[in-house]
Amino acid sequence: MTGQYIKRIEIESLWRGTRHIVWDLLPGVNVLSGINGVGKSTILRKVLRRLTQGKEELSRDYSGMGVHLTFEPEEADCVRFDSIRGIDRPLLSADIMSKVTEARLTTELDWQLYQLQRRYLDYQVNQSNRIVALFTAADPEAQQKAAAIAAEKSHFQDLVDQLFEPTGKKIDRKANELYFFHLEERITPYLLSSGEKQMLIILLTVLVENRQHTVLLMDEPEVSLHIEWQQRLLELILDLNPNAQIILTTHSPAVIMNGWMDRVTDVEDIIVP
Repeated sequence: MTGQYIKRIEIESLWRGTRHIVWDLLPGVNVLSGINGVGKSTILRKVLRRLTQGKEELSRDYSGMGVHLTFEPEEADCVRFDSIRGIDRPLLSADIMSKVTEARLTTELDWQLYQLQRRYLDYQVNQSNRIVALFTAADPEAQQKAAAIAAEKSHFQDLVDQLFEPTGKKIDRKANELYFFHLEERITPYLLSSGEKQMLIILLTVLVENRQHTVLLMDEPEVSLHIEWQQRLLELILDLNPNAQIILTTHSPAVIMNGWMDRVTDVEDIIVP
């Protein structure tokens, strides 16, 4: 059974038999704070590895990893999830580079965008199928419901255009894949700045989850973002998907300053004997 969100994270022995973690989460925004080296990123990595295991291994007791997740509802054994990495390092994997040479990818953000392009196409097919199903079923409210479905993609495009307006970039709305117009030239998203790529990756990841209950794990997502984008980040995510549970680490006061201070948990406060 797929749950709606994670209610509790328990980690037995974060580091070599020390620092046991118990963290109770809210369905919306959850921010983990603490000084460098205290274990914020380690906690997120362990949770991500646990989520990627098969359902058979997501048992109700501690696994060999020492990570136990409680979902809502409690009888659930998994959740939908996505993770976002913010550091734009050079793309070094020879296996990946051999597959995408034609796209001229050079960084890890490029690779994330490349993968999201495929999911974006699947998302659009799914939206089209939903609209066809409405009219096939002779739903009396088919027209209104179809308009609402189509509006989700348009809203995403409007948000991106608004964010990129200062640099004169706009989404090509006639293309099925993501392209932009910049100074009358049509460009791929791989030519965007690191900050633009990062924001696009975050918003596109949220969009393709199709407003379903989803856990979004982000480790310092503010790394490449302008301070104004940092301030709007959580608002934008929940605007696109109010059903998203956000679990993130950050060192930026800007990310939490607009009404999220009460969602911050210090690592030291979730350590138990």
